Amino acid sequence: MSTMRKSILDSHYKRSLGANMNAAKSNFAPIKWTDYFDSEEYIETSTCKHHIYSKGNQGPIIFCLHGGGYNGLTWALFAKEIFQNIECQIKALDFRGHGNTQTDNDSDLSLETLTKDVVEVANKLCERENSTLVLVGHSMGGAIAVNASYQIEHLVGLCVIDVVEGTALDALSSMQSILRGRPSYFRSIPHAIQWCYKGGQCHNIEAAKVSMPGQIINMKTGKLACDEWDSFNKQEAVNLIPGYSHEVKASEFTIIEDEEDHAEIEYKIIAKPPILRKDFKLPNSVAEADGPKYTWRIDLSKTEPFWQHWFQGLSERFLGTKVPKVLILANIFGLDTKLTVGQMQGKFQLQVLTKTGHAVHEDQPHQVAEILTIYLVKQKCVELKEGFTMPLHPNACC
Repeated sequence: MSTMRKSILDSHYKRSLGANMNAAKSNFAPIKWTDYFDSEEYIETSTCKHHIYSKGNQGPIIFCLHGGGYNGLTWALFAKEIFQNIECQIKALDFRGHGNTQTDNDSDLSLETLTKDVVEVANKLCERENSTLVLVGHSMGGAIAVNASYQIEHLVGLCVIDVVEGTALDALSSMQSILRGRPSYFRSIPHAIQWCYKGGQCHNIEAAKVSMPGQIINMKTGKLACDEWDSFNKQEAVNLIPGYSHEVKASEFTIIEDEEDHAEIEYKIIAKPPILRKDFKLPNSVAEADGPKYTWRIDLSKTEPFWQHWFQGLSERFLGTKVPKVLILANIFGLDTKLTVGQMQGKFQLQVLTKTGHAVHEDQPHQVAEILTIYLVKQKCVELKEGFTMPLHPNACC
């Protein structure tokens, strides 16, 4: 799942001061998803109306599966980048319980149910478009992609981003405390974007501006924040004061910034007063000005019964799938024993991108798009667009 890496809230996690200074000078206004995708649509199955963001209308389908808590907008920058490289059409799915997907049971996030959803939608898309398909999955979405890869008829490639069995299972014991460290609500969309970037969930301010509104809903209307563009107060985003720890209503654990030597910032977990319970009623004048307005689309803490099953046996399933596959990691030390042996045997291609967080495709969309472009072209799954030149030396290696 998207919060699976403990390093997001690790006391020794660092980002460059320069990037933060640039963000402080900018505002935190959201960006419309239409700047990255052409359209949205619903694919209906027996139990769901699956919401999808789309770009392009010809070529193989790049079918993107997000991590836990995200939605299809997490692929926005990646979609824009890879579309410039190859002849393809990008489809970014909202899982059940996420984004705008509508189901008869949002709470069933079992491996079997999510896999069934992906297989049904993928096969429908392949039949409708008369096309082959490449699965790309991040974190929880990567685990689902691996499981679904055995059942998709026209699958020609698989890309898994920053999830391996060993480290994922090791992190489960800390997940609830990490989730309690997130704000429970936000008083505006810009405050949510500010937390997303400065809190380390996303290290790319542009990505945060387009994807974070897809992760939160208006507490009154139930609508996704990304669908409220007409009512967005742009001036509020401009007037945000840098230093989000004074702006966001946090839970009892929150993150603050301490300036360090060598032009870096260190994030530390500190105690904060607990937030008001949702059933506590503020006076109208206070509630309207400062009260909670947005909360998370999905309560990830309630998905705990499914966590272990998502990742158990993942390495063996990944190595066993027959299609060409590439694994993109943020840290070489994330490999477990089975994957290390498999990589040495040439069963998959490994690429490592440094100086990035868990959401690798958001932090470095150009590099991820380039890696996948090179791999898919070499595997003869896609064709290059005219004018794009294959790099001699990829940005990532291993």
